[in-house]
Amino acid sequence: MHARVALFDLDGTLTWRDTFLPYVAGYWLRHPRRWPCAWRALPALAAYGFAGRDRGALKARLIRLTMAGLDRDAVREWSAAYVRGLPARKAFRPAALARLARHRDAGDVLILLSASPDLYVPAIGAALGVDRTICTEVRWSGDTLDGALASPNRRGEEKRRCLEALRAEYPGHAFSAYGNSLSDLAHLRAADHGVLVNGSRAARRAARHAGLETEHWG
Repeated sequence: MHARVALFDLDGTLTWRDTFLPYVAGYWLRHPRRWPCAWRALPALAAYGFAGRDRGALKARLIRLTMAGLDRDAVREWSAAYVRGLPARKAFRPAALARLARHRDAGDVLILLSASPDLYVPAIGAALGVDRTICTEVRWSGDTLDGALASPNRRGEEKRRCLEALRAEYPGHAFSAYGNSLSDLAHLRAADHGVLVNGSRAARRAARHAGLETEHWG
């Protein structure tokens, strides 16, 4: 039986930077017929990175403006192409992949826990060889993409709730968790071994105050 569960955040932890905006922008750039509607996405793009905004609502707006109405095959095709291209773009931190491999070699349960959407995150999880992927779910209408969120945005306290739910599924397991942002401190504090990696100065200060380890992964 596994003795430990290892939870990895995606954007900024396993990868060097955000994966969501390149995903939606990449689709938009490859489909000129959608360009006339691009101006409607500009306010959402501008607001996406601002603190204090509803990131879940902004995420849903960008998905709907860019990809709503696509069928499952079209979304699957673009997602597969996007994920295949990540290694070539050197999207993943080598040190992060090494830590993932270390947990795998130890026989730990590997879980990718991300606020990014299930349009492509499960494909990243499969490519990385994790055991499970938990991420923000996007609504479909039958086989047509709606784009609204079908689950809470898996960020902040929602990640902590996910971790606590996983404890019931893996009784007796110790939990390690890795994240990179201030919002990740909620679930890092709830883990048995929480590590802030690649954090900002403010995040590192808050992590140390909470008694968490901090690391830099290149």
